[in-house]
Amino acid sequence: MSEQSSGATSGKTPVDFWFDPLCPWAWMTSRWVLEVEKVRDIEVRWHLMSLAVLNENKLDELPENYREMLQTKAWGPVRVVIAAEQEHGAEVLGDLYTALGTRIHNQGEGIEKEVVARALKDVGLPESLMDHWDSTPYEPELRASHNEGIEKVGQEVGTPVIAVPGSDGEQIAFFGPVVTPAPKGEEAAKLWDGTLMVASIPGFYEIKRTRTKGPDFSNL
Repeated sequence: MSEQSSGATSGKTPVDFWFDPLCPWAWMTSRWVLEVEKVRDIEVRWHLMSLAVLNENKLDELPENYREMLQTKAWGPVRVVIAAEQEHGAEVLGDLYTALGTRIHNQGEGIEKEVVARALKDVGLPESLMDHWDSTPYEPELRASHNEGIEKVGQEVGTPVIAVPGSDGEQIAFFGPVVTPAPKGEEAAKLWDGTLMVASIPGFYEIKRTRTKGPDFSNL
């Protein structure tokens, strides 16, 4: 099954997912959503957001190492990905994200220019897309895609953002869930059902629990 589809023509429930390939937590959540796709009647539609755009007006408030990472690592990958979408269609996003995330997060190759180039090759996209690494004419499209997702949940959160149709026809959108390791099978379905149930309550705002470790990629 293709990881990018319209949803509208398949009869399945479309699930819109906004990601930045830089974020390990979005990567974990994306692998969970693909598990849900196997056991629930949904199809994922991928969209790009940008942690660099999200934080560009508050860099002075961020820790130095995170600020440096955003300035030196975060722009290149999203420029290349938005160029791939604009020049080759939204249907390439799912496979490209999988190739990027596998190399960046699972294999620990990092957010390097040559890593992104290898990911393009993995999915048969032209190396010429790397010409967009330092600048791209598609920055307005990048910002529009980012804003479409973040405006659904608010500027105080990040990636991932998920949006699904509600019972009244309006989208239900939420940040997360942040989960590690990514559950599979019925555990994935249980988390999905519970997340939708909580997110559908009009007055629900937020739930958190103690996090004691970073993302676990061992079962991906």
